[in-house]
Amino acid sequence: MRVSELMSRVTVTVAPEDSAACAARLMDRHSVGALPVCGQDGRLRGIVTDRDIVVRCVAEGREPEHTPVKALMSRHVLSVPPGADLREAALHMAQGQVRRLPVAENGRLRGMLSLADLARLRSCDRETVRALAEISLEFRPDLG
Repeated sequence: MRVSELMSRVTVTVAPEDSAACAARLMDRHSVGALPVCGQDGRLRGIVTDRDIVVRCVAEGREPEHTPVKALMSRHVLSVPPGADLREAALHMAQGQVRRLPVAENGRLRGMLSLADLARLRSCDRETVRALAEISLEFRPDLG
């Protein structure tokens, strides 16, 4: 199965100049924990998560209304093309310890693939299940 068959195509994005508060409101409104950061040209520039906003902004005493997303976002973002095999995408997610993977073609965002998308697959093969387990284990708070 290809990534394009499972990815979310409707993707909310933020611009690097948007505020952390704006990003947080969008996350709340759309019930997501991460937003791709795209320039005016539609090219993927990074990703910002709810954790980035809390740890890199709020915990450091910055004002979310006046802190641009570009100051908080991760710039080195793993991504896969829409034609990638789901097993390949799951392995990328496991190796990068990420729960969300932007789907990009020629640098332009086409969608998002999430751990939840993979978990809903009825036909998960052994490699995909192993990748999901590795990602999930890394984020267990009791394992610290």
